[in-house]
Amino acid sequence: MNDDKALNPARAALSQYLKEKKMRRTPERFAILEKVFSTDAHFYVDALHESLEMEGYHVSLSTVYATVQLFLEAGLVRRHQFGNQPAQYERVLQGVTENHHHLVCTTCGRVRAVKDEEIAARISGLRYSTFRTEFFSLYVYGLCSRCQKRLRKERRKELEATEKKKPK
Repeated sequence: MNDDKALNPARAALSQYLKEKKMRRTPERFAILEKVFSTDAHFYVDALHESLEMEGYHVSLSTVYATVQLFLEAGLVRRHQFGNQPAQYERVLQGVTENHHHLVCTTCGRVRAVKDEEIAARISGLRYSTFRTEFFSLYVYGLCSRCQKRLRKERRKELEATEKKKPK
């Protein structure tokens, strides 16, 4: 999605939220919003802060944390907790229901977002008498292809070492 098509509705949503909550429209909040919406990747708050600093935009880490919390409350980002890793966030496109699930490697912690229309349709089709579903998050834990490859290689080396030790 074009950055402006994602960013402009997010700017409008943030402006509306700040107005409703009688909060200030600071340049820092909008700079952080632009950075968040410049990519569709998940992000850590510390990495977001570092990226802003590298671009010459100096803002305190506590301001970035507070602003991301504000974005969370405004519905501009979603928070994910994958295993025992620090929280990660992802942008929420305004007016777009974008359900996907996450493949989380239990060895290296790598996370990959995956869209599966069949799973999305099945979960979206579920009806609860006293609950209206807005979105869902699904985490699938296992081994990524890199870790599987590394594990096979390690096992092969162990087997070769064992074979060499056997008396002939």
